[in-house]
Amino acid sequence: MSTATATRPKSPGAPAKKRKLTVPVVLLLIAGALLLFSAVGAATGNHGLTSSGQVTAALGASVPIAMAGLGGLWAERAGVVNIGLEGMMVAGTFCGAWAGYLVNPWVGLLAGMAGGALGGLLHALVTVTFGVDHIVSGVGINLLIPGICAYVNRIYYRDYVAFGAGANQSPPADPLPYITIPGLADWLDKIEDHHWFLVSDVAGILGGMVSNLSVVVVIAAVFIVASYFVLWRTVFGLRLRSCGENPTAAESLGVNVYKYKYLAVITSGAFAGLAGAYLSLVAAHFYKDGMTQGRGFIGLAAMIFGNWMPGGLAMGAGLFGFTDSLQLRDPDSVHVLLLTVSIAMALLALWKLYRRQFRGAAISFVVAAGLATWFVTTDTVPRALVAATPYVITLVVLALASQRLRMPKADGQIYRRGQGK
Repeated sequence: MSTATATRPKSPGAPAKKRKLTVPVVLLLIAGALLLFSAVGAATGNHGLTSSGQVTAALGASVPIAMAGLGGLWAERAGVVNIGLEGMMVAGTFCGAWAGYLVNPWVGLLAGMAGGALGGLLHALVTVTFGVDHIVSGVGINLLIPGICAYVNRIYYRDYVAFGAGANQSPPADPLPYITIPGLADWLDKIEDHHWFLVSDVAGILGGMVSNLSVVVVIAAVFIVASYFVLWRTVFGLRLRSCGENPTAAESLGVNVYKYKYLAVITSGAFAGLAGAYLSLVAAHFYKDGMTQGRGFIGLAAMIFGNWMPGGLAMGAGLFGFTDSLQLRDPDSVHVLLLTVSIAMALLALWKLYRRQFRGAAISFVVAAGLATWFVTTDTVPRALVAATPYVITLVVLALASQRLRMPKADGQIYRRGQGK
């Protein structure tokens, strides 16, 4: 008698298994994007999208988004939804500018993190201890903290008008240092100036990573890498993530769920506070009402785009930071981006056609044709559209990435000790 078992056929209605983006696939996509940017730059004569200045600006714009998203990742991995990141960022901008002016910008960074951590503590108290709905608490924080900061700002800084304060802004703080690797940056800059196909574009990207970078950019990168090792390579991280997957099971194994949720949300607020401190100490050197401009919500979008993983979060923050920095560059580069995206959408349409996804292919072809027509019939892109690009990209990314998302199972659920007994 044969002991071999037949493979059970898949039922016709069974959903197809989703493919994961492996490291080789990601590297292949990056290489393809570099080839596309190089080809468009060679065809149009505009290499601004891969210039060192553009890359440096994109890295700077991605820091507050990445840190806000990292804060959301810590909270949601422990099962607490934190849409109060925007308010905690505002606390970071105010506390960072205040301490940065009175003491020094390094103390300002710590004060900004402390201010955000206090907002995180408030969110943890309301949601974890009192069991209030996480969304309601987050909305309350987004209304409460900016209101308090705006009120104190208008009263406190009246006496500092002679030191550079305005009607709704603080006096300027001293700048934080910038980092440039001597020798390497100059060498890459020379290669970039030759405009060699692909080589100069790679040199421009690498040059933007080693020249004129704020020290906070490096600190943010260290925090992202460290968060991965802490959350996925330590016992502490395993226990914290178990609170976001199945807190009842974690409690049965002796994990103090309340403690880990508190630690995660306070850390979440600290990262959001660092994002705010970056805005008031690096991007602008002073606090001003409304300077976060919704970056806390964009950080949440970057976290969702990254599927609640630090690596994906960094990629999402880079995408949003790139689009946010476009408004700082020349309009010609933004116009060339239309052609780049048009070609990318056409290639995506061909891929979907190969996969027999005819509806998606048709939509991609229509978008590609529309962008190509826009590029051919115009010379510039209106500044108002460029400024709105990060918010449009946020909506598009959330719509397209929704099929591959896997959030923590207990994310947003109200937990009570002993509820599984």
